Amino acid sequence: MELWLYVGDMETQNYFRQAEEQFSTMRQFLQSDDSQHLDLSGLEEFLFSDGRTLLRHLLLAHLAERGVGDIGASVQGADGVNRTQKRLRRKTLKTLFGPIEIWRLGYSKPQVSSVFPLDAMLNLPHGHISYALQRHVVLEIINNPFHESLHSIFRWTGVTITNAQAQQIILDAAHEFASFYQHRVSREAEKAQSLPLLILTADGKGVVMKTQDLRPATRQRALRKARVKTKPRSKAEHQYAKRMATVASVYEIERYRREPSDIVTEFFSATKGEKKKAAHQRPRPSAKRLWASLQASGKSVISDIFQEALQRDEHHTKQWVVLVDGDLNQITQFQQLAQTWQLSVTIVCDMIHVLGYLWKAGKVLRSKDEIDDWVSQKLQEILEGKSRQVAAGIRRSATCRHLAKSTRKPADVCARYLTNHSPYLAYDEYLQQGYPIATGVIEGGCRYLVKDRMEITGARWSLKGAEAVLKLRAIKVSGDFDAYWKFYEQTQYEKTYRRLYKDPSFLQPKNVSEKSGFAK
Repeated sequence: MELWLYVGDMETQNYFRQAEEQFSTMRQFLQSDDSQHLDLSGLEEFLFSDGRTLLRHLLLAHLAERGVGDIGASVQGADGVNRTQKRLRRKTLKTLFGPIEIWRLGYSKPQVSSVFPLDAMLNLPHGHISYALQRHVVLEIINNPFHESLHSIFRWTGVTITNAQAQQIILDAAHEFASFYQHRVSREAEKAQSLPLLILTADGKGVVMKTQDLRPATRQRALRKARVKTKPRSKAEHQYAKRMATVASVYEIERYRREPSDIVTEFFSATKGEKKKAAHQRPRPSAKRLWASLQASGKSVISDIFQEALQRDEHHTKQWVVLVDGDLNQITQFQQLAQTWQLSVTIVCDMIHVLGYLWKAGKVLRSKDEIDDWVSQKLQEILEGKSRQVAAGIRRSATCRHLAKSTRKPADVCARYLTNHSPYLAYDEYLQQGYPIATGVIEGGCRYLVKDRMEITGARWSLKGAEAVLKLRAIKVSGDFDAYWKFYEQTQYEKTYRRLYKDPSFLQPKNVSEKSGFAK
């Protein structure tokens, strides 16, 4: 009997026997007097630890039963070379149930690389950590600090993952982000094809970086500040430790026509039922794509937004609405790109930012009891398209009250904002057209995509690591992680194994179901 067959048969019997012995031992203990003294927690800990060993034996037994990948006398690679020499090799893997070793048969020939058919049949990772375990590592790290994540993995699996291994897993896992969404959005766009509004939106959020990964101008300022020892750290020093992440989103949505009074009521009515009713009626975004980048410039990300939108609306049948928070530089970038592509877009400044300025102005122009009514009235006027008139009235009111320059500053800032942004505050027209007038989608994205993970206390990010984590978080918060991971594993299979063989059809045995991800 040939060596690899002997090893496979022997190990199949051995592992199933070990699994049976492990199960028998666990059963005997649970039926013994010793187990009667354990409380529920003790029983759970026993079953969790010993059960993981049982599952590992069962996994090894099944893998041994699958054989070593003997598919005949020779294998022809994609290079056209027939590999006729067969040698047995081991591969060590860390799995959810602990470390294992797999026997695989390699086909080779002098001066050509070996191929291992079983590796392809099982879609084994290139490294030594199973895809299932990698998946859990990714899910931990995109939500928690690295050291906490790796400790959790050890606690639940008994497997030690090094920091370097975890970083590489994150970098590799993010590689298919663009191709996944190109495939996914093209499919989802069909569902959103009938929706009339195409929304483009972007915002920025700073992330604390390692000094070498700051943008050049920021890095120079950070190095100059570092030469001056100050305690505690100044606000400027903290600012110069950050690199701006641009958060972007494109989605399609139905019109939602409202009156200015509807908006005011939504914010100021004391009747909660009215708020819930309004929220219930509001249409939800469709085919939404949300992402963020630290590596690319803001202008580059905005260009990507336009490219994404053009893929969805190649013939310009939809109305394009750009939602911004009021950053005039960002508005200019959107306008320039719209001119470059000869596109007609409507730029809308976020109404919530306007409301924030009104509240600050109201605090210096009205008493505490009058603020709500004053802000409500001014918001109503702005929503009716009277932003310039409101700005002029705020200035007059501050002057008539003979307020000191420092005291009236919030009123002047509000008036200046309303004047400078008036071309983008035509809310009366926007509401008639059913456009969204708030940047809730992108504001929420900045918070839960960037802030909630990247601003964990003490975190200082490398550019590559932060970029990868942002991509993977974008996938997770968009509800696409399970689909992405299947796509990622299938893509790795295509890249790693299918290209090695002239005829890869034999790599998909009949007993491998499509659910496992190997079927094309």
